[in-house]
Amino acid sequence: MELVVAVNPDPESSLPYLIWVPLGDGRVFRTSDTWPRTKALFCYPVGRSEWPADPEIVERIPLRSCAGRGAAIDVIADRAREARSQIVFTRARGRQMVFWQAPRTRKKARPNVAVPTARAAGIADLAIAVDSRERYGYTFKTQQAVITKHALTSGDYAILAEDGTIRAAVERKGLEDLITSLNSSRLGFQIAELATLPHAAVVVEERYSQLFKQSWMRPAKVADGLAELQVRYPTVPIVFCETRKLAEEWTYRFLAAASAHSGLLDGAGGAGADGAPSKPVRGGARPPSDAPKPAAVRAWARENGIVVNAKGRVPATVTEAYVAARG
Repeated sequence: MELVVAVNPDPESSLPYLIWVPLGDGRVFRTSDTWPRTKALFCYPVGRSEWPADPEIVERIPLRSCAGRGAAIDVIADRAREARSQIVFTRARGRQMVFWQAPRTRKKARPNVAVPTARAAGIADLAIAVDSRERYGYTFKTQQAVITKHALTSGDYAILAEDGTIRAAVERKGLEDLITSLNSSRLGFQIAELATLPHAAVVVEERYSQLFKQSWMRPAKVADGLAELQVRYPTVPIVFCETRKLAEEWTYRFLAAASAHSGLLDGAGGAGADGAPSKPVRGGARPPSDAPKPAAVRAWARENGIVVNAKGRVPATVTEAYVAARG
């Protein structure tokens, strides 16, 4: 009993290999590699008729066991290393998908990390615009955000000003999309557009180390290309996150911080005299420069028997009474 890996004869397919799994009469899948060594491999199930009459064999892997178990197929190779793997049938993004994974890749895909649920930058219901052309985009279900669909001119996720202009944006990339767009120069144009915004970034749903394990493009060329873009456009960081979930969390936190920094919470954005963005005041307009200091108002209130909190905002009625008493 053996698992057979052959070259996919279809030149238009993005999955270069076919695997024959000796379960029952045999199962055939298209996939991207010969074994799930560094990551879980996406598999596309096809009929047995797609297996070539004269296949170009890449590898024959002797098996100790190949058995179905629920929604998975356990495949155990007859060798000392990289012996165990599993072909899993699951549902993702609203459709059935198949992944071929090993114990090590499964552990990497599910890091023992719980993302925080606290609101970012203290903003409740952050308004995030999602590009209407974004397929299988982030939903921000675990974050305190409200999403709307827009045809964005830059990025996949953005914070919009009241007039509809983009104040902050994040471009999302998978590893394959990152390398393909870098090779075609599309990534350079995208980052150049992002650099015109007040706040922008590119988030990659993968570790940086995976750049050197992929086989689509020479690793040194990829690393040099990304480094050149960072030097050319230093205001647009390229951030590598371990998983899609962490990339979504990072995107949420970045957009919230950009929103708070730009003063978009109350429409009071703008720059101060030193050129730095003005700090927003939540829930109202910016106080005038001659407004009384909260500490002075609290001291006056205590002297006159008025109860106020030691921290937080001083009630407007107390401030008005202080101003009236001081003339």
